[in-house]
Amino acid sequence: MIGGSSAQAELATLASWADQASPISSDEREARIERARRLMAQHGIDALLVGAGPSLAYFTGIGWGMIERLVAMLLGPDGRRWIVCPAFEAGSLQAVLGIPDIRLLLWEEHEDPSQRIVEALREIGGATLAIDPTLPFGMVERLRKAAPSATLVDAAPVTDGCRAIKSPAELALMRQAKQMTLEVHRRVARILAPGIRASEVAAFIDAAHKAVGSRGSTFCAVQFGASSAYPHGLPGDDVLREGDMVLIDTGCSVQGYQSDITRSYVFGTPDDEQRRIWAIEREAQQAAFDAVRPGLPARRSMRSRGACSNATASAPATRCRACRTAPATESGSASTRRPIWLAGTLRRFGPACASPTSR
Repeated sequence: MIGGSSAQAELATLASWADQASPISSDEREARIERARRLMAQHGIDALLVGAGPSLAYFTGIGWGMIERLVAMLLGPDGRRWIVCPAFEAGSLQAVLGIPDIRLLLWEEHEDPSQRIVEALREIGGATLAIDPTLPFGMVERLRKAAPSATLVDAAPVTDGCRAIKSPAELALMRQAKQMTLEVHRRVARILAPGIRASEVAAFIDAAHKAVGSRGSTFCAVQFGASSAYPHGLPGDDVLREGDMVLIDTGCSVQGYQSDITRSYVFGTPDDEQRRIWAIEREAQQAAFDAVRPGLPARRSMRSRGACSNATASAPATRCRACRTAPATESGSASTRRPIWLAGTLRRFGPACASPTSR
């Protein structure tokens, strides 16, 4: 359904998500540490340094973002682990640790945290240190100077090797985040009306994400008309008009696991050019769905949908990004007369679905 409701009415009927996925257990985090150790051994790595951010949260449960002060986990080949942290953050750190048997390497403001890492490396007796690729250059350079005899290598084979394959618990969290954002997408379509501004829609999306139990949108792009032809829109606050392409790209986070869903559709009745572009997008998306399977390199499935970008370049003002999302499966409602394009499926929400070429 597109249109026919209001932000107030939709928010009033939203509630915190009922089917909550379980958090990641300490046992699972220990298993991740063990897998990291195995990968370290395979790659000849004596110690692993993981900075604040998604990988640190993955291994330890510490969901802190990167700041100017070094916060990191150091992992030795025998499973010993340390957390390097500013001394004044020790209490906050201990409150969020998700793994046991971890030692704190605290440093004061007048000290260089690299020295704490060097001391632990001497205890390990290792010479090859794998560095989290997201660690800032300045921090790595200070560490290089503090440990000139150490060989610094890229930790991506370990961190990516662990994180690339998701566990059932991770999939459940990702599924919840996706379902929450899908519900927000359904609700936002209902509040659209001529004259509504993109900023109003974005504010509703953030409020709706909070209403279903997240901390709000982790990102949000709302684009109408010509703005929908560009990945990140055009300057200004778009105003919705009849016949506009609508592009909404948003997501939320559930215990650090993200949703990211784009929906592209027409507000009103699609014209012939919009239908032509839609058909190209549908074909490209379906080609990718048909090609993808376990063990297939992602670039091969992307080549299967390569016609999408070439075909749509001829009509940038009406380009649709529906090919970035999965097919919609929601059922129809007889209360609306507006057709909707959701993720490559054009539907007139009524007793039956319209075909892509029907009015």
